[in-house]
Amino acid sequence: MELTPQQKAARPLLYLGLASIAMSFAGLTSGYVVARSALMAKSEWQTIALPAWFYASTFMVALSSAVLYRAQRQLKAGTSPRREMLVVLVLGLLFALFQVLGWSELTSQNIYFTGQGSRPEASWLYVITWFHWMHVLVGNLILGRMLWRTSKGYYTGPKVLRFTLGAQFWHFLGFLWFYLLGFLLILR
Repeated sequence: MELTPQQKAARPLLYLGLASIAMSFAGLTSGYVVARSALMAKSEWQTIALPAWFYASTFMVALSSAVLYRAQRQLKAGTSPRREMLVVLVLGLLFALFQVLGWSELTSQNIYFTGQGSRPEASWLYVITWFHWMHVLVGNLILGRMLWRTSKGYYTGPKVLRFTLGAQFWHFLGFLWFYLLGFLLILR
């Protein structure tokens, strides 16, 4: 199956985009480490317990990746993964919702992003998780499009590459969340 020039360029462009996203988060987490170190030296850093919703969202993104992997296998076997894609989209939306509920939990504990009563460690927590959440919104749009295209029988021949690239983006976001959660747990 011969790929068009656009299809040949798609994978390297996705990887370039993923590298850019990874570098953005590397910068954010590096800034967090520097701020934490400076404030800890002055005994001004306060530990924030992560909201339970963040753990629930972690389960959602892990489960969504597992179901998406199954959908990829079904598509390769020539079977429509429409049902699996619907489940993946619902799980992706739940991930995004649980993040919002996590922020709500933080604000109910008087942990604010900015303004009176805010603290630098809280601001960092909000920025890092919010920035990931914005990427998850894009990921959910991609999952929605993948579901729609799956239901239309779009993914055949070389067009399967588009499904694969969308899946790789979503798996990357899940991996990134695991990294961020681990980072925030270790360096609270």
